[in-house]
Amino acid sequence: MVTLADARRIIAAAEKKAQEIGQPSNIAVVDQGGNLVAHVRMDNAWFGSVDISINKAWTSRAFDIATKDLARHSQSGEQFFGIHTSNHGRVMIFAGGIPLKRDGKVVGAIGVSGGSGEQDQAVAEAGAEAF
Repeated sequence: MVTLADARRIIAAAEKKAQEIGQPSNIAVVDQGGNLVAHVRMDNAWFGSVDISINKAWTSRAFDIATKDLARHSQSGEQFFGIHTSNHGRVMIFAGGIPLKRDGKVVGAIGVSGGSGEQDQAVAEAGAEAF
């Protein structure tokens, strides 16, 4: 399970990375059921990315895959082409969503949005490492 204390630790590490790279971000953490545990919108982060960060976390948990990897498999001609239209359009196929694992089992996910794909991924990786 992902506790609120876990989510706060994950978000703190992700925020630190976002500050280091100078990219205000929205950072979301969800539990095993894809339910939001905590979210932070850093000062000056795009408010349009709030839902994207939450949905990246949800997507990563829903399919137990990093969203950057799902993006590769969802291109035209690939096995998951069109997946982004499923689940009422909630599926995100941009980098920045990473499953959170404990003892080899996915128990939640982090989602980050607000910068480029590379920036979102770096911030999410920093948060996931703190888990």
